[in-house]
Amino acid sequence: MRIVWCLFAACALSACGLQPIYAGANGNSAAAKLSAVEVAPIQGRTGWLLATALEDRVDLRASDTAPRYRLDVQIDESLESLGLLTDETVSRERRILRARYQLIDLSSGAILLDATAGSDAGIDVVSSDYATIAAERAAAERLSQVVADQIVTRVSLALRNRD
Repeated sequence: MRIVWCLFAACALSACGLQPIYAGANGNSAAAKLSAVEVAPIQGRTGWLLATALEDRVDLRASDTAPRYRLDVQIDESLESLGLLTDETVSRERRILRARYQLIDLSSGAILLDATAGSDAGIDVVSSDYATIAAERAAAERLSQVVADQIVTRVSLALRNRD
C-alpha cells in the first residue's frame, strides 16, 4: 500500500509543476543566481550579523562576475519585557527582529522585490547580568540566521520567476 501511495504522490507532485528551488543546469540554478546578489552594509551589530548570514548564503565570492543585483536591508529590532515578578523585576524578555528588504537590479535600478521578514525569540532573564547579556546576544545571532533564511528564500523565488 505504501508503494502505491508513494507512486501516486510522485505522479501528482510532478503534474502540479512543483520544482526544487535549487534545481537547474547551465547556470540557471538558484545558487548561480544568488551568487550575483550583492548585500549592502546594514547598520549596527545585529545588522552586521544579518549581513554576514546573508553573504554566507548568497556567496558572491563564488562567482567571478560582477554583481547584477543589490539587496538593501533595513532592520528594526526591539526588546520587550514579558514576565514580571512580585518585586517588579523582569523574568522573561522577547527579542524581535524585523527586516524590510529590497532586491534592486543594478543595470536598470528597478526594484524587483520589496518585502519584509521577521522573527522573535524568548530570553530568560536571570540574576546574573552576564548570563542575560549572553542570552540576548545568542538570540540576536539565532534571529539573524532565521531572518536571513527567510530573505534568501524570497529572493531565490523572485530571481527564479524573473527568468
